[in-house]
Amino acid sequence: MLQPKKTKHRRVQKGRMKGNAQRGNQLAYGSFGIKSLDSHWITGRQIEAARIAVTRYMQRQGQTWIRIFPDKPISKKPAEVRMGKGKGTPEGFVAPVTPGRMLIEAEGVPVKIAKEALRLAAQKLPVRTKFVVRRDYVEN
Repeated sequence: MLQPKKTKHRRVQKGRMKGNAQRGNQLAYGSFGIKSLDSHWITGRQIEAARIAVTRYMQRQGQTWIRIFPDKPISKKPAEVRMGKGKGTPEGFVAPVTPGRMLIEAEGVPVKIAKEALRLAAQKLPVRTKFVVRRDYVEN
């Protein structure tokens, strides 16, 4: 039987981000969340900036969940390099996000605090977002 050829790097093509999110589009862990309204690549740095904004505002009360992970390698070729000679080196990693995708969830804080914390996080991201609350949520 033929064995598949072992490759050094996993080449990932850019792909198209058509349509809405098929999974990861419901609140799964927390009572509050922000949902993407656009398609975009979100970098690891942007996700980290949003996470820090949420934890700072919530003063480490409650709990947060980051629902996206940057696992798509993005390669770039250096400036002023001729065509050919293979694909460029991996520059960083991104998380492709489509409309409807839940980005960040929060729990254990009042609605007012969660809304402001997630608003601050949304400012760090390159997509328009919408604040969502769990259907069966009741304020204590």
